This record gives sequence, C-alpha cells and structure tokens, in this order.
Amino acid sequence: MPHTHDHLCYTVETFIVHDKRVLLRMHDKHHIWLSIGGHIEPGEDPLEAALREVKEEVGLAVMLQTSGHDYEGTDEDFKSLVPPRYLNRHRVDATHEHATFVYFATSSTDRVMPTYVDDRSDEWRWFTREELDDPKYKIRGNVVFYAKAALDAVDT
Repeated sequence: MPHTHDHLCYTVETFIVHDKRVLLRMHDKHHIWLSIGGHIEPGEDPLEAALREVKEEVGLAVMLQTSGHDYEGTDEDFKSLVPPRYLNRHRVDATHEHATFVYFATSSTDRVMPTYVDDRSDEWRWFTREELDDPKYKIRGNVVFYAKAALDAVDT
C-alpha cells in the first residue's frame, strides 16, 4: 500500500516462528531481509493489519502471541487489542518515517503461499538463530534483535 500520510505512516511487522525458525522476506524495494508487514490501512486496527499483511504476503494463518494480561471480557462494543511486543519509529527516506507496531506470531506450518500476484519479492526464508548472525545474509541489527526475541518468546 502507498503511504497513508505525508511524513509519518503507521505500520505493522510480524515475526512468525515455526519449528524454532523465524520467517523473513527479502524486501522488493530495499533488498534487505525484513519481517512480514506493511502499512495499516484506513479503518484498520494494528491487529487486523498484521493478520492481513501476513495472509497477503505469505498465505499463513498465524496466532499472534499475547502478553498474558489481555482483557477477555464480553463488554458490548469493546475489542481488546493484543499489545505489540515492541514499537519503533524509523526513517524510510529523507522526508518520510514509519511508526511500527512489532508483533510475534506462530504458524502451524512453514508452507509459504502468498495470496497476491504482483511485482513483490517472492524470496522468503525460515532462519535459525545461528543463521540470523551469519554475515552472508547481511540482516540488520534491529531485525536480528526482534527475530531472536520472537524465538525466545515462542516455545516451539
């Protein structure tokens, strides 16, 4: 999705864990390994955006990891949102930034099947903890940090 605001957009990213590996995608424009994610569309909350982006980009039905302190009441007109594991703000280019909600999730399968057909990258990889540190992949420090945190947080 294109930018929703001129200077700052809200985005989500999800680190998906399966069988002690975390899924990363080669970004089509920036040519770097990133988690699964994208822009929060108008009218979406961050959870809806995270689940939609995962379904679109990798075709997985995932379970977002909760903090364990979520309100599970039945109040009418109320929806408890899973809080993100991390929040960050980062520069995309000289005039644009993203504020990102970072989620962890699990998948019951490692079979990636994107639901879109366009010019996005179709390069995906399930990384082990050791591979995250391998210099040949040139994974950015923040991505390695979040990926390892997801592996630590999710008991697979």
